[in-house]
Amino acid sequence: MTTSVVVTGLGITAPTGLGTRDYWAATRAGKNGIGRVTRFDASSYPATLAGEVPGFTAEELLPSRMLPQTDRMTRLALVAAQWALDDAGVDPKELAEYDMGVVTASSSGGFEFGQNELQKLWSQGSQYVSAYQSFAWFYAVNSGQISISNGLKGPSGVIVSDEAGGLDALAQGRRLIRKGTRMIVSGGVDASICPWGWVAQLAAKRLTTSDEPARAFLPFDAEASGYVPGEGGAILIMESAESAHERGARVYGEVCGYGATFDAAPGSGREPALRKAIEFALDDAGVRPEDVDVVFADAAGVPELDRVEAQALAEVFGERGVPVTAPKTMTGRLYSGAAPLDVATALLAIEEGLIPPTVNSRPADEYGIDLVTEHPRTADVRTALVVARGYGGFNSAVVVRAAD
Repeated sequence: MTTSVVVTGLGITAPTGLGTRDYWAATRAGKNGIGRVTRFDASSYPATLAGEVPGFTAEELLPSRMLPQTDRMTRLALVAAQWALDDAGVDPKELAEYDMGVVTASSSGGFEFGQNELQKLWSQGSQYVSAYQSFAWFYAVNSGQISISNGLKGPSGVIVSDEAGGLDALAQGRRLIRKGTRMIVSGGVDASICPWGWVAQLAAKRLTTSDEPARAFLPFDAEASGYVPGEGGAILIMESAESAHERGARVYGEVCGYGATFDAAPGSGREPALRKAIEFALDDAGVRPEDVDVVFADAAGVPELDRVEAQALAEVFGERGVPVTAPKTMTGRLYSGAAPLDVATALLAIEEGLIPPTVNSRPADEYGIDLVTEHPRTADVRTALVVARGYGGFNSAVVVRAAD
């Protein structure tokens, strides 16, 4: 019999709230966490808005020894991981030595740390560069630091597939649990709001240049002009349903389906593969399109990408066949942290019976989707689909549902 994999802990660091309770309260209320960049002077750049995590003071939340060796991204991830473990009621020290591993996603690594050390190299000399530069910038650093800090010796790794990576990491965690690992810490957290990271994000030519926080990130809107980047994400504790039952754990829901595809190169003439990723996920979960109560959209905010997603949803569910939401309009796109945050939000929506809104956006008729806007919608949410796409052609989809 196939092992059921459930989520028993959530740890959230987002532009709209630190911790699950604050984040969910802000999301239900449609609070916009997007504003002008404050982490550096972005006034000379074409894009000036971001979703920044407010009120995060690493010195109050992490041991002082961790501060010199970590980027902001990793500090956010370490705190989210600890909150997730606490939420799940798990103390890794009480588990068998190889019972727990960690698989996270990363889109950029520790860009701010890397920039600071490069500045020291150029302006002061190599002797001033921190030894921690050897790993603090690296894609795998969140997995490594979470593992070391908590003594996790089980199977571990990192997935790098941009925005789709967060779902790919959860899928890898699910595979490892089905192979016998008891628990996996998984999800993603990114943070690249610094000049070096900003230039890298601008290079994709998908960021909006709007300077109005309430009209900047507008997926499926006729005035959509790109997305607003953000920082943060979510870390989840995943385990077998048997393990959760044995220890009497609270279960948020089951990760029951996953699918992934890759788009052909631009100009190839081949159709986008997003629809197939969704169908694979539904098939893997053993659910029919009519069983899905809500879709958490990738919501790129780029017109041509929004059209591809809307068409895929129409082909699978029928025109306006399922409620669609994109709470990321409140946070910005968090790269590898976006999809795990959507999964966490979907689980909270299942728990409360409430679909959170897509703020600010006014859906254009041409997209043919039932977009939940302005206010949350009360609904009996039992099954949710989360969609994510990464720059370069990555497509991923995950189905979560209420636990039996």
